Parts: sequence; C-alpha cells; structure tokens
Amino acid sequence: MNCDDMSRPPGSVLEEADVIYTEDAVRGAIDRMAAQVTTLLENENPIILAVMTGGMVPAVWLCSKLRFPHQLDYVHATRYVGATRGGDLRWRVEPRLQMSGRSVLIVDDILDEGITLDAVAQHCRRLGATDVRVAVLVRKRHSRNRTGIQPDFVGLEVPDRYVFGCGMDYEEYFRNLPAIYALAAEESKNR
Repeated sequence: MNCDDMSRPPGSVLEEADVIYTEDAVRGAIDRMAAQVTTLLENENPIILAVMTGGMVPAVWLCSKLRFPHQLDYVHATRYVGATRGGDLRWRVEPRLQMSGRSVLIVDDILDEGITLDAVAQHCRRLGATDVRVAVLVRKRHSRNRTGIQPDFVGLEVPDRYVFGCGMDYEEYFRNLPAIYALAAEESKNR
C-alpha cells in the first residue's frame, strides 16, 4: 500500500494514538510468559510456531528469553491482509518442521475473535502434534471470541479498541513499535 491509498498519513495516526502499555510493561509481560512457558515446556523440545506476520515480533522476543532447546518455525495464515477488519482465512505458508509427535507452542500477537488461532491449532493437530499450546502477547477484552479457543499464555489484556505495535499493525505500519498503542477513541469506533 502506498501513501496515496491511505485515508490518513501514518505519522498522524501515531501522534493521536493512546499508549495502552509502555515498552517496560510489554517487556515485563514477555518475561512472565517466558517463565510460564519454561515451567511447562522446558523438557518437551517444543516447536515454537510464530503466526506471521503479527506473531513474528512476540515470538522472537519470547524465544530470546527461553533457555531450553526448542525449534522456531512459522506459519502464515491471515484474515487481515493489510486491512483493519478480518475477512476469510488465507493460508500462505505451511510450517516446514515435522510436527508429528511434538509439542507445539503457537505464538501470535493478539487473540481477538480466535478464528486464525483456532485454525492454526487444528492444523497442527492434523499434522500430528501431540500437544498444542497457544501464547498471545495480548488478548482483547470482549465477548466476540467465535471459536472458544483460550490461550495458555497471555501477556496483557487490551480494551476493545484497534491496537497496534509489538507485532500488531495499522495498515501494515508500526509493527516495530516496542509499546502498544490504540487508535484515538473516535477513530477506533469507526473500525
């Protein structure tokens, strides 16, 4: 997407956004999640499976804190494709590591409606994973979880607003931000 396609320049969106969690709060959440994952999976030789593109950032941060053997892989299944509203699930890349007989920890940026995470978890089970767990950096507070999937590890909870940073994007921008932001309240209502 180029700047001519956007309704507003990305810089103005960031300037008007509300900080939901600071960089220090996010780091603390990653540290807590890493301790919980270690307790459960340190003797399992797990595959850590990042859900691209949003799960890439929290997966790398989480893996950097894990001091036990694990392998890192990814899957690319998305409902957003640069949009701010989810559509049909599209599979772009399958995992490359053999999952049969393995423990798998799926890592994503956010649990919103649960459709993508549920589909990835089911796919891992079909590929023979014996234990499938889910970790999300953030879980959105609302009652629209359409699949009932519940993460085993949650870093932070966010209000029911459009959030970005820490892997989550605004029109493919701002995944790199180390803090979590929400669109200005008025703009969040329109998304």
